This record gives sequence, structure tokens and C-alpha cells, in this order.
Amino acid sequence: MDRLDEDFVFINHEDVIEAQPAKSGHLREIGDFIDNIAKELWEVNKTIHDNPELGYEEFIAHETLTKFMSSRGGWEVTPSAYGLATAWVAVFDTGKKGPVVSFNVEMDALEGIGHACGHNLIATASVAGGLAVGEILKKGTLGGKVVLFGTPAEEGGGGKIKLLEAGAYRDHKVDINLLSHPGITKNHALMRTSAYTAFKVEYIGREAHAAANPWLGINALDALITAYNAISVLRQQTMPGDVIQGNITDGGSRPNIIHAYTAGGFVVRANTQARVRELKKKVDACFEAGAGATGATLKMTFIQSYADHVPNRLLADRYRRHFNQLSPPDPIPDNLEVDEIEGRTLASTDQGDISYAMPSLNVGFSIPAGPGGAGPHNPGFAQAAGTKLAFENCLRVGKAMAAVAVDILGDLDLLDAVKKEWKKDIQQESV
Repeated sequence: MDRLDEDFVFINHEDVIEAQPAKSGHLREIGDFIDNIAKELWEVNKTIHDNPELGYEEFIAHETLTKFMSSRGGWEVTPSAYGLATAWVAVFDTGKKGPVVSFNVEMDALEGIGHACGHNLIATASVAGGLAVGEILKKGTLGGKVVLFGTPAEEGGGGKIKLLEAGAYRDHKVDINLLSHPGITKNHALMRTSAYTAFKVEYIGREAHAAANPWLGINALDALITAYNAISVLRQQTMPGDVIQGNITDGGSRPNIIHAYTAGGFVVRANTQARVRELKKKVDACFEAGAGATGATLKMTFIQSYADHVPNRLLADRYRRHFNQLSPPDPIPDNLEVDEIEGRTLASTDQGDISYAMPSLNVGFSIPAGPGGAGPHNPGFAQAAGTKLAFENCLRVGKAMAAVAVDILGDLDLLDAVKKEWKKDIQQESV
């Protein structure tokens, strides 16, 4: 066993894995299998979509998915896994030594606008892909196992991070992890996301009558507005890829009272974790300026951070080949450089943290826009995510991801190359 550092563990597969046959892919078998269970998958997809639930409250999705997986022969399902009520794990194990491939299954929706990020489609694609891999493994030619992780609370709750910290992926000795995400852009094999950190800001001042004796007060709202305006000025000097977002959650009580308390939620995003740290220092200075200008006391509370997603190019190349063989209306470009540029997004996901722990793929797939061209995080996109066409597109993704997983199960040289590439990428990103 080789170690990169205390967070990264490498397994020498020549030492522990029985020889695997060279044949891999099985795309036609995978496609036929998923097509045959499409009706059942549609019911799962529709149940999740029509019953949107917030992070760590995905009880209907949890019950639907665990019940469905338990009905499939050969799968061992653990509900409410690793101390999280709506997390779950499903394993198909051949009992023979071999690689371990895995899929993440997202379930949560957005407050007030339902599945406007299409997590019902993400769940369906991963379940379809995982089941197809299990079906190939049932034939007995390949060793190893496939694991599905039900990962709650992607929308700011960091469910995958909690599972990482609890040892879920380590316990199952996972080699690679696969995921997908819908959007109104093109199909992509390579998706890079932004790193981000979220935090709460509070200012504590002192009340006074805003007309009779305002000089006796300390205006916490002025402090927050000063900081907000300073951030707006800072944006002139930020770099491409830098994003600073915020909202005021408490702006004071009444206009005739000097405001003694204000609060807001803020997010800093950038291309890398290192750049987030650098940008956060500049943003912190804006909040400190608000306190200094008004005399209010500043309190900042960390909420959550996500790493940027570092996609594995070898896995992406395999995915591109399989996906394009399925005759999509919008094929992925053969040039990976072009695909990576077009697949870049300023959004963030806890799949980024997965990509720093193991080789990861988070492919993007196209679905029709919602009314008015609505994309993710718009109510119209939730409507689009519930359509049959979106469902059919996510099944195509599930087929291609399953084929990538079977490639890994059947080709130890490929797996070793994937891990070497991942190690190099992470070392470069960590500089």
C-alpha cells in the first residue's frame, strides 16, 4: 500500500486482485438491461421528482430508493447509513477480488422551487448505471463489486463530505466514483466546478431612537451595508472565476430604531481552493471595514466549504466514447480540451471533495430548458426535470457511466493508469 499523505490511500492491485479478463464495456448488454427496466425506473424518478424534499429530510426518496434496490436480487442494502437518516448504501459483491466501482445518488431538492437542480435525474442515472453493472457482474466473468451511495443534502449540506468523514468510501475500498448532472448546456464528459465557502455574518450594535438621539446608538445595518458596498467595489479587482454572493437575512427591526443587530449569508467561489482562501481574505477585510466604520461588533461563522471538482481525464475519455456510441443528438466533442472548456461551470458541489479522495467523474448532460429558457435553480427547470425526454436523456447517461465502470472492472491496467493520473492531478491542484 502506497500513501500520498494521510488523506489519500493507494492500493497496489497486482498484489490483491485476481487477474481480470480483457473484455470490457458490454455497452449493448448494458443498454438492453436499462431499457428493460425503464418503466420501473420512471416510477422511481417520478416519485422523487413529485415529492421534493430538502437536504437531510429526503425521507420519501430514501424509502423509494432503498425499497427499490432491495427488490433487486443480489443487492445488500443498508438504510439510514453512517448515522445519517436519509443516507443509504447498496452493494452488489461478486465475492471475488477485484476493483470497486461506485455511483453517488443525490436526492435533495431546493426550498420553494422543487427539483430545480434535477437531482431526481441524477439519482435515476446513478441507479440505472449501478444496476446495469450489477447485472454484468452476475454473469460471473468479472470480480469486484459495485456500490451505490445515497448521498443526502448536496444543496449546501455536504452529505458526501459527511459520508467521507464517516469512512463510507474507505470502508468499501472504493476505487472510482461516478456521478452526473443535468443542465441546459451541451453534453460533457469533463466537468470542472468551483470551490466555495459559505459563512454567516452578524453585526451587533446598540439601539437608540433614530430621530431623538441617534448618536447614542451603534448602527449594525450601516455596518452591513458598508461591507456589502465594499464587496461590490472589490468585484472590480477580482479574477475570472471569482464569485462573491450574499443576502441580508436580518436588516433590523423598525426604521425609528437604530439597528442593533443585522445578519446575512455569504458565499465566496473561485476556480481552486487556494484561490478561495485568497479571495476570502479580501472579503473578510470588507466586513472588518464595516465594523471599523460604525463601531459595531463583527461575528463571522463558518457554514460549509466544497472543494473544486477535478475530473479524471482517462475516465472522461472512456465515458465520451461510450456516450457517443449511444447516438445522442448532441455528441460530446472528441477533443477533450474543448470539452473541458465548454464543461466548466462556476457552480459548486460536494462531489468536488470526492474528487480529492478518489478518481471521480461528474458528467454533464443536456435536457430541454424550462419555460422561458429556464436553467438550474429556476422553477421552470424543475418542470423540465420531470419530463419524459429528460428521463430518457438521464438513462443514456446511466448506460455510458455503467460502461465506464465495467471497463474499470475488466482492465487493471486502465485502473492503475486512472489512479496515477488522479494522483498527479491532485498534487498539481494542491500546490
